[in-house]
This record gives sequence, structure tokens and C-alpha cells, in this order.
Amino acid sequence: MRNILSPRGGRAVAAITATIVASSALAACGSDGSEAAGGGKEGTLNVWVYQDASTKVQEAAVERFNKTSDVKVKLTQVPGDSYQDKVRTAMGTPNAPDIFFNWGGGSIANFVEKDMLVDLTPEFEKDPKLKGAFIQSIVEAGKVNDKFYGVPMRGMQPVILFYNKNVFEKAGAEPPESWDDVLALIDTFKGEGVTPFALAGADAWPELMWVEYLLDRIGGAEVFQRIQSGDAEAWGDPAVLKTAQTVEDLVDRGAFGKNYASVNYTEDGASTLFAKDRAAMHLMGSWEFANQKSNQPDFVKESLGWTAFPAIPDGKGDPKSVVGNPTNYWSINAEAKEQETALEFVKFAAEEAYVGDLVDNGDVPTTSDAEERLASHSAPEYAEFQYEMVKAAPDFTLSWDQALPAQKADPMLTNIQKLFNGQLSAKDFTEAMKGL
Repeated sequence: MRNILSPRGGRAVAAITATIVASSALAACGSDGSEAAGGGKEGTLNVWVYQDASTKVQEAAVERFNKTSDVKVKLTQVPGDSYQDKVRTAMGTPNAPDIFFNWGGGSIANFVEKDMLVDLTPEFEKDPKLKGAFIQSIVEAGKVNDKFYGVPMRGMQPVILFYNKNVFEKAGAEPPESWDDVLALIDTFKGEGVTPFALAGADAWPELMWVEYLLDRIGGAEVFQRIQSGDAEAWGDPAVLKTAQTVEDLVDRGAFGKNYASVNYTEDGASTLFAKDRAAMHLMGSWEFANQKSNQPDFVKESLGWTAFPAIPDGKGDPKSVVGNPTNYWSINAEAKEQETALEFVKFAAEEAYVGDLVDNGDVPTTSDAEERLASHSAPEYAEFQYEMVKAAPDFTLSWDQALPAQKADPMLTNIQKLFNGQLSAKDFTEAMKGL
């Protein structure tokens, strides 16, 4: 999944494009040979973060930290959709960051395999305050090979089922609470001349959200957990086939209209259809609220509603589970010269001042005690809905294209798009995925 207003992924469309500045900053690191392995000079920590509107939170944290620490932190903001490529290129060289922003899962799996990251599991085990500082499902989502390599450092980004209150009111309909409700609403809105679900099918990542939730509800979170762990045969699980068949059924019913394959997200295509009463619902990441607030503020005030993805009849999954981006994480380079100080810095993400800055920035923090702060959020009702949904979730499945390494994620996205476009049958889809 990718989005234009949030640090969704290394292959995302960048919100900020000051590439020349970033390239100069990166080239300067170690260019005179004075930098230690791990990216920083002795007595300094070089911290890399994906540059966007949220970096002011990290800037403030660095300023507070440096006031009391003998070892100083230097924050390098890396803009552009090549963030992950820059990290991969730098790791293992004298120019590597000591601490860096990432998405967990597949985004750091290769580093874990090469013993390039600090295993934080002992720290979480001996420091109950650290482990208890964050919502458990989000901490768990940052694991690789059942070990902790990341400390949550930004807001949560669950996938939410948004609905247009105005369209629902005109149709005399209510938000879906069951899968039968979803199927009935498809017929209702088609009869009203409204597309039931906006879908930006010009890219595969909005379609992936549907596949993620359907598999979670049908087979439970453990099916993808097997896939993520490298069990290719898990793609042959009956729940995967039923998921693909459900996608076929939705397409055949007209759930997404007829032109979804040419609708985009980065140019606000699907979101505009939704906001202009031409679509009733939109399954999208939590950043959809910010996108709509920026581009269609009146729609947010008057008509934007939200709810959870419903259960599937006879499904094994817990309807409280969620999918999306649990958060972003800080990881520590195993070659960092100042590891004790690095650990102190990443723990700053649980400090009250840091959490307060996240809320002021419009984020929903992942800390276990953030609820009391959400009343001061710019959209408290929406923030509280997100927080309660995630806090109650027994599992928070990381977006598959972030959980899997690129060599598997990219062909997976291609196959999903072919499934939605009718170029692969449900059975052919599962066979293609087992082939990965």
C-alpha cells in the first residue's frame, strides 16, 4: 500500500522531493574518512529518518536529547521514494546510519539475516516499562524471526472502511456490520447509480488491502504469518483460494464499478469519487482522513464516516484484528559505536513529550497510555476510534508488500492486480503465488 501524505513505503510516492539536499547530506557523511563505521563520529549518533511532515517530531526529540546527552545525535532527513534503497546501499559501509527509520518486516529482514542490527529482545525482556509502553500488537508486528529489532516511533496507520454519510442517508442505508450487509449494500448502491466501493485499481496496493482483510477474516492472521515466515505452501491454504474467489465475486457483482482499473490514488482519483457522492465506501489506510481534510475539507466535516471491516461467515479470523501499517520503527545498527546511547535515544519514543508531539502533529500514537491525550487531537473522535480499534486488536498484520522482501512483494502485487482485472482466475492466482 502506498500513499502520498504518509511514509507508507520505500516504493511510495514522496511527499517531499528535495533530493539534491539529501544527496549532498548523504555524500558528506564519511566523505573525509573521519566517520566511524556505523555512520557517526566517535561521540555522535547519526540517525536517518524518512523526510515528510512528521519529521518535526523527530527534530524536537533530537533537540531535547542533545541537551542532556554527552553523545550528540545528528538527524539526517532522507526524502524521496528511494529511502529504502539509500539505506540498503549505506548499510555495511562507513556511511551507514547508527539508527534508522523503517517499516519492520521485509524492510529489514535482509539486515537481520546478515546480523547487521541490534537484537532488542533482551532489552524488551529486562525492561518491562519499555515493553509495556506500547500497544502489544504493534510491538509484535515489528518482529523479525520472532525477535524484536524495532522500537515504535510514529503513529499507527490501520486500514479502515470509510463511508459517505450523505450517500448512505439518501439510500436509507446503515454502515455494514456483517458480510451479508456488504453484499446487500452493493445491490442497494448500484440501484442508486452509485459505485459501492471506490477503488484506485490503477495501482495494485489499494487492491491489496482487500486481499489482506479478506484472508485475515477467512483464514485468520496465522495464514499470512506462515507466508511471511517463508512457507510457500501456505499460499495453497484453502483460505487463500476462498479469498481470491471472494474477490472474483465482488468484481462480478460490480462492487467497484466498471472503470476502477483506470482510477488512481496519488492524483486523488478514488478519493474524489468518494467525496463527490459517486462512491459510497472506500477501504483505505487511516491517512485517507488527512487526504480528504486537505483536499475536501467540507466532506470531512459533513459526511465522512468510518467503521471496521466486518467478519466473514464461517471465517476463522478474529473480526477485531486489523491490517495496515502498525507504525514505523527505530532500529539500531550493530556497528554503531555508541550503542548504549543509541538505546537511550530510541526509548525517547515512549517519553511523554514525544507522544505529545505526535498528537499535536495529528498522529495517533502507539503507546499504551495515549488514550488520555487524544482529546487534544485535531480530530478526537476519529483518533479515538483508531486507537480503540488497534488497542483491541489481537493481531495487527503488517501490509504484505512491506512484510515480504521486494523480490516476492512485487510479483505478488502484479498477481493481485491481474486477479482484480480478470487476467488470473482464483485458482491460477493461488498457483502463481505458490510459485513465488
